[in-house]
Amino acid sequence: MPRVVDQLAELTCQRDRDVMDVSMVMALSELVHPYSAAIHRCVGDAGDERWLTRARLKRGDIVASSDPLWLEPELLPLVEDFPHRLDCLESQTVLQIQEEVNGRRMWHTLFPLLAARSMPGVLEIVSVDKLSPGSRRMVAGMLRVFHNFEGLLEDSERDTLTGLYNRKTFDERFMKVVGEERSARGTVGNEDDGDARHPTERTRCFLGVIDIDHFKQVNDRHGHLIGDEVLLLLSRLMRSSFRFYDQLYRFGGEEFVVLMRCATTADATQVLERLRFNTEQQSFPQVGHITVSVGFTEVQQGESPAEAFGRADRAVYYAKHHGRNQVRNYAQLIAAGELAVEEHDASTVELF
Repeated sequence: MPRVVDQLAELTCQRDRDVMDVSMVMALSELVHPYSAAIHRCVGDAGDERWLTRARLKRGDIVASSDPLWLEPELLPLVEDFPHRLDCLESQTVLQIQEEVNGRRMWHTLFPLLAARSMPGVLEIVSVDKLSPGSRRMVAGMLRVFHNFEGLLEDSERDTLTGLYNRKTFDERFMKVVGEERSARGTVGNEDDGDARHPTERTRCFLGVIDIDHFKQVNDRHGHLIGDEVLLLLSRLMRSSFRFYDQLYRFGGEEFVVLMRCATTADATQVLERLRFNTEQQSFPQVGHITVSVGFTEVQQGESPAEAFGRADRAVYYAKHHGRNQVRNYAQLIAAGELAVEEHDASTVELF
């Protein structure tokens, strides 16, 4: 029991949602000593769901491995490629199956992971011997604590109305993204599971600012309840227009922000144009059609959130004063002479 308490204490010390899966896998490895333990999350659009391995720890490993969060979906295995995981997720029951791993018969015990706003998934424990009923109960209890604590963190990071990340989480997540290596080359997947994949490719980080055109008129004409409905529907449209690994934020009012990885500026433009077009085509109840203006910039290594946001904000300001319903790239506006470079001390800029 003391070991369980220690592991629970260690798990609930975490305040970083992105490392909670790793902490959970490491805690369970300490408690049940399996051959391996892994958490796989189901990501992607309906009809094209795939497995993203958030944490995997094998016996003898010092640290857990994982798939890069910014990995392109087509490099991930389809959910149907691992039917036992899918059965566990769909049935929401614990499954125990014996399969061959590296020439040895191993027991796979799969636990469904509940999901509120986070990605649904499964915990997969591989062991030489079948996991005992007592061990299964202990793991299930740990998962309940994990889910409850995960929910508390999610609530603190999310905007109440839209469910997108809120403004106060932006700085920390921005710095984490910028701090990542610009080239995340390396093979993802795990050959032991028949899940080896291709190397990841070099990507660049872009920040976009999205502003609803004439939103004040929506509130004035239809009331704030209808205005909130527009914000909620737009947030859903954003989720469907962007990719699962793009980070979406509501900054307050009608302003939204996206942090995304793309290989080129043209790719970033295409993604943002998709949102602009989808918004223009969408019919909003009682309001009809609305449009958005978008400005974006490439994030530079080592810069502050205020610097990147300031550039994208200038681009969206330009878009709103030159016709609205358009996507504008800060670098292109500078190159064309439409905007002048502003020299300033970044330390004096207050984003929040």
